[in-house]
Amino acid sequence: MKQVEIWTDGASKGNPGPGGWGAWLKYGRHERKLCGGSLNTTNNQMELIAPINALNTLTEPCSVKLHTDSKYVKEGMTAWIYGWKKKNWKTQGGTPVKNADLWKKLDEAASRHKVEWIWVKGHDGIEGNEMADQLANQGVEEVLKRNR
Repeated sequence: MKQVEIWTDGASKGNPGPGGWGAWLKYGRHERKLCGGSLNTTNNQMELIAPINALNTLTEPCSVKLHTDSKYVKEGMTAWIYGWKKKNWKTQGGTPVKNADLWKKLDEAASRHKVEWIWVKGHDGIEGNEMADQLANQGVEEVLKRNR
C-alpha cells in the first residue's frame, strides 16, 4: 500500500463569506498541490472540503497520514462521527449535525484508505501546514477574481 502524506487547510474571509481550501499531497518524490473555493461558505466547510478533495484524488487505496490544523475535522473523524452515525446524524442533544453532507462525503472518501488523522498547530512554521494554508488562501483569491 502506498504511503501518502497529506496536509489540508481551509480559510474564509468572513464566516460565512468567500472561502478557500488547500491540500498538499506527497508520495515519495512526487507532490501535488490542490486548491479551490466558494463565494459563500464557512471556515469549517472549507476545512472539510480540503480532505474530501485530497482523498478523492488518490486513485487507489493508500495508507495516509492526513495532517490538519482543524480540531473540528480531527475530532469529528476520530471521535464524534461514531455517535452521529448511531443517532442518524444527530448530535447528543438531538439536533441535526452541522455540515452532515460534508461529513458523509469525508467519511466515504476516508473509507477507501487507511487514514491516520494528525492534528498540527496552525501557523507554527510546519512546512506542510504552511503550504496548505497558502493553497487555501490561493483558493479564496481565485474565487474572488472569478466573481469580480
